[in-house]
Amino acid sequence: MTKGRELVEPLDATPEYETAEPVRYEVIDGVAWITMNRPGFNNAQNGQMTYALDDAFNRAVQDDSVGAIVLAGEGKHFSAGHDIGTPGRDLHHEFDKRLMIGPHTNKPAAELLYTREQEQYLGMCRRWRDIPKPTIAMVQGACIAGGLMLAWVCDLIVASEDAFFQDPVVPMMGIPGVEYFAHAYELPPRVAKEFLLLGERMSASRAYNFGMVNKVVPREELREATAAWAAKLAGAPRLGNWLTKQAVNHVEELRGKRSAMDAVFHMHHFAHAQNDLVYGNSIAGVSGKSAAAANKQRGGEG
Repeated sequence: MTKGRELVEPLDATPEYETAEPVRYEVIDGVAWITMNRPGFNNAQNGQMTYALDDAFNRAVQDDSVGAIVLAGEGKHFSAGHDIGTPGRDLHHEFDKRLMIGPHTNKPAAELLYTREQEQYLGMCRRWRDIPKPTIAMVQGACIAGGLMLAWVCDLIVASEDAFFQDPVVPMMGIPGVEYFAHAYELPPRVAKEFLLLGERMSASRAYNFGMVNKVVPREELREATAAWAAKLAGAPRLGNWLTKQAVNHVEELRGKRSAMDAVFHMHHFAHAQNDLVYGNSIAGVSGKSAAAANKQRGGEG
Protein backbone atom coordinates (compact mmCIF):
# COMPACT_ATOMS: atom_id res chain seq x y z
CA MET A 1 0.00 0.00 0.00
CA THR A 2 1.19 3.55 -0.78
CA LYS A 3 2.75 5.30 2.19
CA GLY A 4 0.24 7.44 4.01
CA ARG A 5 -2.65 5.19 2.92
CA GLU A 6 -2.13 2.47 5.55
CA LEU A 7 -5.09 1.31 7.63
CA VAL A 8 -5.04 -0.72 10.82
CA GLU A 9 -7.30 -3.34 12.33
CA PRO A 10 -9.61 -1.60 14.85
CA LEU A 11 -9.02 -2.63 18.43
CA ASP A 12 -11.58 -4.89 20.04
CA ALA A 13 -12.37 -2.62 22.99
CA THR A 14 -16.03 -2.93 23.91
CA PRO A 15 -17.04 -0.26 26.44
CA GLU A 16 -19.10 -1.14 29.51
CA TYR A 17 -21.84 1.47 29.62
CA GLU A 18 -23.48 1.97 32.99
CA THR A 19 -26.60 3.44 31.40
CA ALA A 20 -28.49 3.24 28.14
CA GLU A 21 -29.65 6.84 28.68
CA PRO A 22 -26.57 9.06 29.04
CA VAL A 23 -28.72 12.09 28.17
CA ARG A 24 -32.29 12.81 29.27
CA TYR A 25 -34.63 14.95 27.17
CA GLU A 26 -37.87 16.64 28.08
CA VAL A 27 -39.86 19.65 26.89
CA ILE A 28 -41.56 21.88 29.45
CA ASP A 29 -43.54 24.95 28.35
CA GLY A 30 -41.64 25.38 25.10
CA VAL A 31 -38.18 24.77 26.64
CA ALA A 32 -36.16 21.65 25.84
CA TRP A 33 -34.22 20.46 28.89
CA ILE A 34 -31.20 18.37 27.83
CA THR A 35 -29.59 16.74 30.86
CA MET A 36 -26.30 14.84 30.91
CA ASN A 37 -27.02 11.70 32.90
CA ARG A 38 -23.81 10.08 34.11
CA PRO A 39 -23.82 11.43 37.69
CA GLY A 40 -21.85 8.45 39.01
CA PHE A 41 -18.94 9.64 36.86
CA ASN A 42 -19.64 13.37 37.28
CA ASN A 43 -21.04 13.48 33.73
CA ALA A 44 -17.74 12.59 32.10
CA GLN A 45 -18.24 12.79 28.34
CA ASN A 46 -17.75 9.60 26.40
CA GLY A 47 -18.77 9.10 22.77
CA GLN A 48 -22.07 7.58 23.82
CA MET A 49 -22.97 10.81 25.62
CA THR A 50 -21.64 13.07 22.86
CA TYR A 51 -23.76 11.49 20.15
CA ALA A 52 -26.76 11.41 22.50
CA LEU A 53 -26.27 15.14 23.07
CA ASP A 54 -26.21 15.67 19.31
CA ASP A 55 -29.44 13.69 18.97
CA ALA A 56 -31.06 15.75 21.71
CA PHE A 57 -29.98 19.11 20.28
CA ASN A 58 -31.20 18.06 16.84
CA ARG A 59 -34.51 16.90 18.31
CA ALA A 60 -34.97 20.31 19.92
CA VAL A 61 -34.07 22.12 16.70
CA GLN A 62 -36.55 20.09 14.65
CA ASP A 63 -39.43 20.66 17.13
CA ASP A 64 -41.17 23.96 16.31
CA SER A 65 -42.83 23.96 19.73
CA VAL A 66 -39.39 24.42 21.32
CA GLY A 67 -38.24 28.02 21.57
CA ALA A 68 -35.19 27.63 23.82
CA ILE A 69 -32.83 24.93 25.05
CA VAL A 70 -31.25 24.33 28.47
CA LEU A 71 -28.17 22.12 28.85
CA ALA A 72 -27.77 20.70 32.34
CA GLY A 73 -25.87 18.03 34.24
CA GLU A 74 -27.45 15.57 36.66
CA GLY A 75 -26.01 15.33 40.17
CA LYS A 76 -23.34 17.23 42.05
CA HIS A 77 -21.38 18.47 39.03
CA PHE A 78 -22.17 19.85 35.58
CA SER A 79 -19.31 17.92 33.94
CA ALA A 80 -15.87 16.68 34.91
CA GLY A 81 -14.83 16.82 31.25
CA HIS A 82 -13.85 14.16 28.74
CA ASP A 83 -14.01 10.54 29.84
CA ILE A 84 -10.43 9.38 30.36
CA GLY A 85 -10.98 6.51 32.76
CA THR A 86 -14.47 5.04 33.25
CA PRO A 87 -15.56 1.57 32.05
CA GLY A 88 -17.65 3.44 29.47
CA ARG A 89 -14.68 5.14 27.83
CA ASP A 90 -15.21 4.39 24.15
CA LEU A 91 -12.21 5.86 22.34
CA HIS A 92 -12.05 2.82 20.03
CA HIS A 93 -15.77 2.50 19.38
CA GLU A 94 -16.99 3.65 15.97
CA PHE A 95 -20.16 5.73 15.85
CA ASP A 96 -22.05 6.79 12.73
CA LYS A 97 -20.43 10.11 11.90
CA ARG A 98 -22.58 13.25 11.82
CA LEU A 99 -20.10 15.40 9.94
CA MET A 100 -18.27 14.78 6.67
CA ILE A 101 -15.48 12.85 8.40
CA GLY A 102 -14.49 9.22 7.87
CA PRO A 103 -14.01 6.42 10.40
CA HIS A 104 -11.34 6.90 13.04
CA THR A 105 -10.83 3.44 14.57
CA ASN A 106 -8.99 2.07 11.52
CA LYS A 107 -6.51 4.93 11.34
CA PRO A 108 -2.92 4.50 12.57
CA ALA A 109 -1.10 6.39 15.31
CA ALA A 110 -1.95 10.08 15.74
CA GLU A 111 -4.41 10.02 12.84
CA LEU A 112 -6.93 8.07 14.94
CA LEU A 113 -7.23 10.73 17.65
CA TYR A 114 -7.02 13.61 15.19
CA THR A 115 -9.92 12.18 13.16
CA ARG A 116 -12.07 11.39 16.19
CA GLU A 117 -11.62 14.77 17.83
CA GLN A 118 -12.31 16.68 14.62
CA GLU A 119 -15.85 15.28 14.87
CA GLN A 120 -16.62 14.54 18.51
CA TYR A 121 -14.99 17.59 20.06
CA LEU A 122 -14.26 20.50 17.72
CA GLY A 123 -16.84 19.67 15.06
CA MET A 124 -19.71 18.82 17.40
CA CYS A 125 -19.15 21.93 19.51
CA ARG A 126 -19.19 24.19 16.46
CA ARG A 127 -22.35 22.45 15.28
CA TRP A 128 -24.08 23.08 18.62
CA ARG A 129 -22.87 26.70 18.84
CA ASP A 130 -24.67 27.41 15.56
CA ILE A 131 -28.04 26.02 16.67
CA PRO A 132 -30.67 28.57 15.56
CA LYS A 133 -32.43 28.55 18.93
CA PRO A 134 -31.07 30.25 22.07
CA THR A 135 -29.29 27.95 24.52
CA ILE A 136 -28.50 28.23 28.23
CA ALA A 137 -25.94 26.19 30.16
CA MET A 138 -27.09 25.57 33.74
CA VAL A 139 -23.84 24.93 35.63
CA GLN A 140 -23.39 23.62 39.15
CA GLY A 141 -20.28 22.25 40.82
CA ALA A 142 -17.42 21.36 38.51
CA CYS A 143 -17.16 22.51 34.91
CA ILE A 144 -13.76 21.12 33.97
CA ALA A 145 -11.89 20.90 30.64
CA GLY A 146 -14.36 19.23 28.25
CA GLY A 147 -17.17 20.60 30.41
CA LEU A 148 -16.05 24.10 29.46
CA MET A 149 -16.62 23.27 25.80
CA LEU A 150 -20.24 22.34 26.49
CA ALA A 151 -20.92 25.46 28.54
CA TRP A 152 -19.12 27.78 26.13
CA VAL A 153 -21.12 26.73 23.07
CA CYS A 154 -24.27 27.91 24.84
CA ASP A 155 -25.44 31.49 24.42
CA LEU A 156 -25.93 32.14 28.13
CA ILE A 157 -24.48 30.57 31.28
CA VAL A 158 -26.31 30.56 34.61
CA ALA A 159 -24.16 29.17 37.42
CA SER A 160 -24.65 28.26 41.04
CA GLU A 161 -22.53 29.98 43.67
CA ASP A 162 -20.59 26.76 44.24
CA ALA A 163 -19.76 26.29 40.55
CA PHE A 164 -16.17 26.48 39.40
CA PHE A 165 -14.45 26.42 36.02
CA GLN A 166 -11.07 24.84 35.28
CA ASP A 167 -8.88 23.65 32.41
CA PRO A 168 -5.93 21.78 33.97
CA VAL A 169 -4.63 20.03 30.86
CA VAL A 170 -1.51 22.20 30.51
CA PRO A 171 0.05 21.28 33.89
CA MET A 172 -1.31 17.71 33.73
CA MET A 173 -0.64 16.74 30.12
CA GLY A 174 1.34 19.54 28.49
CA ILE A 175 -1.57 20.16 26.11
CA PRO A 176 -2.59 23.80 25.42
CA GLY A 177 -6.22 23.61 26.51
CA VAL A 178 -9.24 21.67 25.33
CA GLU A 179 -10.08 21.27 21.65
CA TYR A 180 -12.79 23.94 21.41
CA PHE A 181 -10.30 26.68 22.23
CA ALA A 182 -12.49 29.61 23.25
CA HIS A 183 -10.39 30.60 26.26
CA ALA A 184 -9.06 33.88 24.86
CA TYR A 185 -12.57 34.86 23.73
CA GLU A 186 -14.29 33.99 27.00
CA LEU A 187 -11.58 35.66 29.11
CA PRO A 188 -9.13 38.56 28.73
CA PRO A 189 -5.85 37.26 27.24
CA ARG A 190 -3.74 37.60 30.39
CA VAL A 191 -6.46 35.92 32.47
CA ALA A 192 -6.77 33.17 29.84
CA LYS A 193 -3.02 32.53 30.19
CA GLU A 194 -3.37 32.32 33.97
CA PHE A 195 -6.36 29.99 33.61
CA LEU A 196 -4.41 27.67 31.31
CA LEU A 197 -0.87 27.84 32.67
CA LEU A 198 -1.79 27.43 36.35
CA GLY A 199 -4.79 25.18 35.77
CA GLU A 200 -6.47 26.48 38.92
CA ARG A 201 -10.17 26.68 39.62
CA MET A 202 -12.02 29.86 38.77
CA SER A 203 -15.03 30.59 40.94
CA ALA A 204 -18.40 31.41 39.42
CA SER A 205 -18.22 34.90 40.91
CA ARG A 206 -14.86 35.62 39.28
CA ALA A 207 -16.06 34.18 35.96
CA TYR A 208 -19.07 36.50 36.22
CA ASN A 209 -16.77 39.49 36.65
CA PHE A 210 -15.10 38.65 33.33
CA GLY A 211 -18.42 38.18 31.54
CA MET A 212 -17.93 34.45 31.05
CA VAL A 213 -20.99 33.76 33.22
CA ASN A 214 -24.22 35.74 32.89
CA LYS A 215 -25.78 35.10 36.29
CA VAL A 216 -24.78 33.52 39.62
CA VAL A 217 -27.39 32.29 42.09
CA PRO A 218 -27.55 30.00 45.14
CA ARG A 219 -27.70 26.36 44.08
CA GLU A 220 -31.23 25.95 45.42
CA GLU A 221 -32.36 28.72 43.06
CA LEU A 222 -30.43 27.53 40.00
CA ARG A 223 -33.18 25.70 38.14
CA GLU A 224 -35.78 28.36 38.87
CA ALA A 225 -33.49 31.17 37.67
CA THR A 226 -32.55 29.24 34.54
CA ALA A 227 -36.15 28.35 33.79
CA ALA A 228 -37.20 32.00 34.10
CA TRP A 229 -34.67 33.12 31.49
CA ALA A 230 -35.46 30.15 29.25
CA ALA A 231 -39.16 31.06 29.34
CA LYS A 232 -38.36 34.60 28.21
CA LEU A 233 -36.24 33.30 25.36
CA ALA A 234 -38.85 30.74 24.33
CA GLY A 235 -41.47 33.48 24.12
CA ALA A 236 -39.35 35.83 22.02
CA PRO A 237 -39.56 36.08 18.18
CA ARG A 238 -38.09 32.93 16.65
CA LEU A 239 -36.32 34.58 13.71
CA GLY A 240 -35.15 37.47 15.87
CA ASN A 241 -33.45 35.03 18.26
CA TRP A 242 -31.73 33.26 15.40
CA LEU A 243 -30.57 36.45 13.68
CA THR A 244 -29.24 37.85 16.95
CA LYS A 245 -27.21 34.69 17.54
CA GLN A 246 -25.84 34.87 14.02
CA ALA A 247 -24.97 38.56 14.42
CA VAL A 248 -22.92 38.10 17.60
CA ASN A 249 -21.33 34.87 16.39
CA HIS A 250 -20.34 36.68 13.18
CA VAL A 251 -18.54 39.34 15.19
CA GLU A 252 -16.57 36.60 16.95
CA GLU A 253 -15.65 35.13 13.57
CA LEU A 254 -14.47 38.56 12.37
CA ARG A 255 -12.19 38.56 15.42
CA GLY A 256 -10.73 35.29 14.18
CA LYS A 257 -12.35 32.79 16.52
CA ARG A 258 -12.69 29.95 14.01
CA SER A 259 -9.21 30.30 12.52
CA ALA A 260 -7.74 30.56 16.03
CA MET A 261 -9.45 27.31 17.00
CA ASP A 262 -8.17 25.61 13.86
CA ALA A 263 -4.61 26.64 14.71
CA VAL A 264 -4.81 25.59 18.35
CA PHE A 265 -6.44 22.28 17.41
CA HIS A 266 -3.25 21.43 15.53
CA MET A 267 -1.10 22.52 18.47
CA HIS A 268 -3.30 20.34 20.68
CA HIS A 269 -2.64 17.30 18.50
CA PHE A 270 1.07 18.04 18.22
CA ALA A 271 1.10 17.85 22.04
CA HIS A 272 -0.80 14.53 21.92
CA ALA A 273 1.79 13.16 19.49
CA GLN A 274 4.65 14.40 21.68
CA ASN A 275 3.09 12.63 24.67
CA ASP A 276 2.87 9.42 22.65
CA LEU A 277 6.55 9.66 21.76
CA VAL A 278 7.72 10.54 25.28
CA TYR A 279 5.28 8.63 27.50
CA GLY A 280 3.74 6.07 25.14
CA ASN A 281 0.33 7.57 25.82
CA SER A 282 -1.42 10.54 24.18
CA ILE A 283 -2.44 12.06 27.52
CA ALA A 284 0.89 11.47 29.26
CA GLY A 285 -0.40 8.54 31.27
CA VAL A 286 -2.99 10.61 33.13
CA SER A 287 -5.95 8.53 34.38
CA GLY A 288 -9.32 9.54 35.71
CA LYS A 289 -8.15 8.85 39.27
CA SER A 290 -4.85 10.68 38.95
CA ALA A 291 -6.59 13.64 37.30
CA ALA A 292 -9.14 13.84 40.12
CA ALA A 293 -6.40 13.68 42.75
CA ALA A 294 -4.37 16.38 41.04
CA ASN A 295 -7.43 18.60 40.73
CA LYS A 296 -8.09 18.27 44.45
CA GLN A 297 -4.52 19.37 45.17
CA ARG A 298 -4.95 22.24 42.74
CA GLY A 299 -8.30 23.09 44.28
CA GLY A 300 -7.55 26.62 45.43
CA GLU A 301 -9.99 28.93 43.70
CA GLY A 302 -8.62 31.62 41.41
